[in-house]
Amino acid sequence: MLSITDISIRIAGRLLIDHSSVQIVPGARVGFVGRNGVGKSTLFHAIRGEIPTESGQINLPPRWRIGSLAQEAPDGPESLINVVLKADIERDALLREAETAHDPHRIAEIQTRLVDIDAHSAPARAAAILSGLGFSTADQARPCAEFSGGWRMRVALAATLFSAPDLLLLDEPTNYLDLEGTLWLEDHLAHYPRTVIVISHDRDLLDTSVDQILHLDRGKLTLYKGTYSSFEEQRAARELLDAKHAKRQADERQRLQAFVDRFKAKASKARQAQSRVKMLERMKPITALVTQDVHEISFPSPEKMLSPPIIAVDDVSVGYEPGKPVLNRVTLRIDTDDRIALLGANGNGKSTLVKLLAGKLAPFSGRVTRADKLSVGYFAQHQVDELNLDASPYDHIRKLMPETPESKVRARVGAIGFSGKAGDTLVKSLSGGEKARLLLGLATFFAPNMIILDEPTNHLDIDSRAALAEAINEFPGAIIMVSHDRYLIEACADRLWVVANQTVSAYDGDLDEYRRMVLSADSGPTASRDRAKDTPKPERARSERRVSPKQRIAQAEAEIERITGIIAKIDTALALPDIFTRDPKQAAQLSKARAGAESALQRAEEEWLEASALDDEAAS
Repeated sequence: MLSITDISIRIAGRLLIDHSSVQIVPGARVGFVGRNGVGKSTLFHAIRGEIPTESGQINLPPRWRIGSLAQEAPDGPESLINVVLKADIERDALLREAETAHDPHRIAEIQTRLVDIDAHSAPARAAAILSGLGFSTADQARPCAEFSGGWRMRVALAATLFSAPDLLLLDEPTNYLDLEGTLWLEDHLAHYPRTVIVISHDRDLLDTSVDQILHLDRGKLTLYKGTYSSFEEQRAARELLDAKHAKRQADERQRLQAFVDRFKAKASKARQAQSRVKMLERMKPITALVTQDVHEISFPSPEKMLSPPIIAVDDVSVGYEPGKPVLNRVTLRIDTDDRIALLGANGNGKSTLVKLLAGKLAPFSGRVTRADKLSVGYFAQHQVDELNLDASPYDHIRKLMPETPESKVRARVGAIGFSGKAGDTLVKSLSGGEKARLLLGLATFFAPNMIILDEPTNHLDIDSRAALAEAINEFPGAIIMVSHDRYLIEACADRLWVVANQTVSAYDGDLDEYRRMVLSADSGPTASRDRAKDTPKPERARSERRVSPKQRIAQAEAEIERITGIIAKIDTALALPDIFTRDPKQAAQLSKARAGAESALQRAEEEWLEASALDDEAAS
């Protein structure tokens, strides 16, 4: 098990974890929660041995492998499938050794171990993980370097999951995923056979995928049984009990102190007074919950409500390259108080649609009709790059209010969550959540009639996400949102639109039905996913490249040649005189290894036949 005993961790003079202990049993699936900045990621660093503890110990079973998401996205000419396969270091090393081994005994050991770790089915397992995270079969054969940073981080996540470590540490893994990828990851983690600890602010993931919650608060680690919803109930009950105990103790302290104050000067009562002084000194304070207020999020109301529809789209085609529309024949309308969530895998055109609605992208054909004096506020995570890192929130707001008195500017800065000294903190020193708050304030500064939110919850903690949901529900205008946070969608959206197959259509089911559809074999809207590398254009163009049948034939032939070589070596070992009588155990292992290699060869031959048939069709 993972044993954390009386540890303290201090970073830059700040005590993050204070003499805290917890035990994580093998096979536990743990959600790790706490406010941003309390030290969750720091504890991961300590578990991996990257930073020392000030005191205490962290102990793991000696043979446990720890896996976590790489800090840098993979890159280079290797295909995605090969990047993921190489994450299994043992399998990769054994396969390379198998190509050069000549000793029959070592060949037997290698092939037996490959069978034991199910090495021959590894490509299928790796492909399934990549597919779940949004990569088509064609994508998986493309070089890693062709993908943008966000998509390459998905590859890094796929590699980590494929390696199946004994202890899997994931820090906000859904930040790189769309809703469809998040739904798949929830299901994958719920069935993960080993120990996993995941830092997440996604309520649905914490209710679907884990069976324990580890809470870090005021330097102390507390482990709760159950999901996040259960944790909230248990913690509320515990806090209520602590508050009652704290009040009872405060009353007792007041009574004892009153006795001391009254009788300490009287000789006849001096001994009793001194006794009560000692009682006060021995009384260990019970700390009731100190509420850490969450800065509320609010959107200014538009000065005038417009007549519906505020936007009407009629038979529109739109994209980035003439003749290559991302969306085609789109017809829709948005009314004054609509709450619409856009579903569909990344690359299907959600960002294209919101840019069309925001007026940032002109249609190729068709008509877009907007209400007179329509104002649109647009928030997207990539706008973080547009913030001035050497300016403060105050500087950003002052730029929008150049002639306004100082007091009113400060009030506006405070209204978006940066009161007092926080308003003068440089952007480069802000946390991800604070930058998101600043962007939300800037996007809605001029009181728009419609707000577009493209992944607004990244870097927001659970309480801030709840504050965002409240702000959306209180806003009287229209909201269009793209989010992987199911809680936000369910709390706020009253209409669902699916963006897929180059068009936009209303979805009549709820998110539970959509989840079942995504996780089923024929996942409908998730079928088409583009992962082209970012270009200098406003949005990447859809890549039409696919792996050709000839490339698939070449890959299959290489695999057939490799496996045939393995089988030849096994046959050489099995042909040794008296191996079945001299070493029957080794002979059995070799026979088992040969059967596994035969199965892999059969799959490779089937792939070759399928690719050859496609090649023949293309030639005819």
